[in-house]
Amino acid sequence: MKVCTDACIMGAWYASKMSGVNSILDIGSGTGLLMMMLAQQSGAVIHGIEIQPDCYLQLKENISQNLWAERMQVFNGDARGYAFPLQYDFIISNPPFYENDLLTDVESRQLAMHSKALNLDELLEVVITNLSRSGMAGIMLPFHRSSVFVKLAEKRGLYLYEELRVKQTPRHNWFRSIMSFRFSKEVVSVKEMIINSIEFKELMKGYYLD
Repeated sequence: MKVCTDACIMGAWYASKMSGVNSILDIGSGTGLLMMMLAQQSGAVIHGIEIQPDCYLQLKENISQNLWAERMQVFNGDARGYAFPLQYDFIISNPPFYENDLLTDVESRQLAMHSKALNLDELLEVVITNLSRSGMAGIMLPFHRSSVFVKLAEKRGLYLYEELRVKQTPRHNWFRSIMSFRFSKEVVSVKEMIINSIEFKELMKGYYLD
């Protein structure tokens, strides 16, 4: 699986918010990118789950070869029925995209890019079940699906309090929404970011090689 710029933005955005967070769960860990970015900026125990077997093997290898391996543990399985060992202070997920859109031909790509294995209702169920009552959740979705997820979350008592809208250039429309949720209702803060802007480069400077 490719390392995408939007996923890097998500990892860096939340890594700066990890003060006081002692436990993290990454749902659909992929290559482990988000886990490793969060590990750089926190002392938290970090767990990840990945359903696709080949991807899980790559995830295990990646996690084992970094400086924070002793604080990280990964599971191979379906998050919908997995008995996680903790209630987590922070849950992060860059879930499958493009529910009901055209599917690709390769099964592993389908699982990674589409809501075939985990739809939005099921993702919410996993988050709500495993998030501590004082915790927060960070979810990234295509911008056009973000309002649907917010409404679904509100019905379950999980409320948006911060949103980062991402676009590729000033001329493009928003294409990603990075959303933060809590169980308490708060005033929503909306921020914006353009890839390769000054703000983007400042956010990413701790992760890109010189």
